[in-house]
Amino acid sequence: MTQPIENKDIHVDLAVLGAGPGGYTAAFRAADLGLKVALIERYPNLGGVCLNVGCIPSKALLHAAAVITESARAERIGLTFAEPLIDLPRMRQWKGEIVQQLVDGLAGLANKRKVEVIHGNGRFTSPHTIAVGGDGSGEQTVRFEQAVVAAGSSPVKLPDSPHEDARVMDSTEALKLTDIPKRLLIVGGGIIGLEMATVYHALGSRISVVEMQENLMAGADPDLVRPLFQRISRQYENIWLNTGVAEMKALKGGIQVAFRVTEGADAPQKTTFDKVLICVGRSPNGARINGEAAGIAITEHGFIEVDGQQRTNVPHIFAIGDIVGAPMLAHKASHQGKVAAEVAAGMKSGFEARVIPSVAYTDPEVAWVGISETEAKQRGLSYGKGVFPWAASGRALSQGKTRGVTKLLFDGDGESKRIIGAGITGGHAGDLIAEAALAIEMNADAEDIGLTVHPHPTLAETIGFAAEVFAGVITDLYLPASKRRSAGLTGTAARAATATPPAQR
Repeated sequence: MTQPIENKDIHVDLAVLGAGPGGYTAAFRAADLGLKVALIERYPNLGGVCLNVGCIPSKALLHAAAVITESARAERIGLTFAEPLIDLPRMRQWKGEIVQQLVDGLAGLANKRKVEVIHGNGRFTSPHTIAVGGDGSGEQTVRFEQAVVAAGSSPVKLPDSPHEDARVMDSTEALKLTDIPKRLLIVGGGIIGLEMATVYHALGSRISVVEMQENLMAGADPDLVRPLFQRISRQYENIWLNTGVAEMKALKGGIQVAFRVTEGADAPQKTTFDKVLICVGRSPNGARINGEAAGIAITEHGFIEVDGQQRTNVPHIFAIGDIVGAPMLAHKASHQGKVAAEVAAGMKSGFEARVIPSVAYTDPEVAWVGISETEAKQRGLSYGKGVFPWAASGRALSQGKTRGVTKLLFDGDGESKRIIGAGITGGHAGDLIAEAALAIEMNADAEDIGLTVHPHPTLAETIGFAAEVFAGVITDLYLPASKRRSAGLTGTAARAATATPPAQR
């Protein structure tokens, strides 16, 4: 619970505004380096959006959805289960228990490091002060030598939609799981929208997705999204692409939605849903911190520009996470938080990540890192690729997850053949993509990956197999003679090797 703020000023070496993954990482790292730290958080608990109303509760519900889905699939292997009885209050309690366990852990870590935690909305009042408002108990002034802005982002709202109606939700409200609507429209076919679609579909809602772009999960490699699209297009009531929302009206019988349909799209002019979930992106909270009082330059869209050490235009004030730009991911914020804390403590540090992986925890999962094939084509890069279909993976077959794919991209300029990008669709893709991210960071080439002994049978070995496909030395699939190589990596630039699995030959 939020503690009343005492009417006293404090003076610290480092003030951190926002206690999400980036903020608490910055605060804890700075404290470990000997700085006196204050951590300011508007939520009653540490952890920010990610822990309280984002990453963690959504993954808890996605696990519940996976249990329901897997039990339904089990009939094909000779196991039949009764229809699940869904106890929403117990499910909400379970989700809350997971969040609370992590919240308590963070509070303990802050206490051990003697980080002063202050709950309330913080805003700059000068280049060296932040005012924190409590629950009607006055304000507290935090004076600082240096500061880290980790104020995050908020869901974007559609203009002229009935947001005051509880039947129109954002992702935070959807995670409260107050009920299971019969018909649910999800506006936005990005990662968050599709993850919530996965949850509510498993719980029994009839799902419709509307997306303005021509593809779901814009920015991801279409080859990776295709297996997901093929699956959900059979499961969901509707998937409308190249379609926008023109108007929403709150009626007694539901939310009536009128669509803006482009030529060739098949959405109706209007229809009614029990609930609507709006997932059209997130907006940085730069405009909410009164950064101008500290001299911080904030763009018209609410972002704060930083250098390689996470410094803003005010040298003693740093910024990290969503508020400094895309990708808006917790793991990016955490690494930037460490950099900011180390620079504040006088260390030579910088944010020099070559790549940042992205994961959609859908069913199947979609994960990617580095350069996608679409991006490589747009940039005119010379590249080669190796694609391994999971239909040829013993582990995937034994799990009934044969629609997956592992795809690696290699530099085709010269003889380096370094890995430059990777994408995986299938079960546990989010866990598997870390190997590819490390390979890119370490400048690994196809031979490094292919000659690394992967355990068998695992999904991880599909990464090694994809490298072997590119190299033309794979034996677990058949490659035409023109694609095979007796040894080494001698393929030409932009050579694409895609093997055919036994089931498709």
